[in-house]
Amino acid sequence: METGLAGRTAVISGGSRGIGKAIGRGLAREGVHVALLARTERDVQAAAAAIAQEFGVTALGLSVDLASTQSLRGALAQLRAHAVFRHLNILVNNAAPPIKGMERQIDWSDEQWQAALELKTFGALRMLRECLPMMPQDGSGRVINIAGASGTIVWRPALMHSLGNAAILHMTSFMAADVAASRITVNAIVPGLVGTEFRQGWARQLGEQQGCSPEQAAAAACASKGVLLGRWAEMSEVADVAVFLASDRAAYITGAKIPVDGGLSVNAR
Repeated sequence: METGLAGRTAVISGGSRGIGKAIGRGLAREGVHVALLARTERDVQAAAAAIAQEFGVTALGLSVDLASTQSLRGALAQLRAHAVFRHLNILVNNAAPPIKGMERQIDWSDEQWQAALELKTFGALRMLRECLPMMPQDGSGRVINIAGASGTIVWRPALMHSLGNAAILHMTSFMAADVAASRITVNAIVPGLVGTEFRQGWARQLGEQQGCSPEQAAAAACASKGVLLGRWAEMSEVADVAVFLASDRAAYITGAKIPVDGGLSVNAR
């Protein structure tokens, strides 16, 4: 399938590992030059170097703290210093904090609440504010937000993580309307359980506790949540949807929230 993506540019937050890195690889495979943003400089630069070597595109890894506008503006200034990134076609908002603790989050302090929303919600807002002026109005502009199934269902005990995802989903609708006249589309991908590096480690630990293999532990967890397909998503399966939304084939799709959850959202328990 011809995507029309060759030669375009993308910036991806949370790009050093997991879904963000997988989306970077998927876009690079189509000839997109990618800039990965993440907090840890060593990790994000290693991820970018691996993508550049594998696909022959320009790939940059930039250290940034999305809780700081100054940090983000500094990273984008570095990006614009490269001739290939004078403009930006694709923005992927993927950065998110890990789910921390199993306690009841309504009992958290104000500071814990603020920290939980800072990266996912306000980080995405900062990315939009700073990156939209870099996007052309020729119909190639794409914003792709990675939300999460907890934004639409009750996923205990992750109250604050769920609020962040729900905010991203509403932000997607609002911004789709806001930038429509600029011929920029805004869509969200809503993954369920995904086999990221974090989830793979979680499955190994769960398997040890239950006396079974990581694969069996993951399958049991998917069954307990009501995932119809009985397994978690591969990171590449989420990336494939992002590549489609970034492509010319998706030029008439905006404001959509696309589940990639194996049927979790229609059978949540």
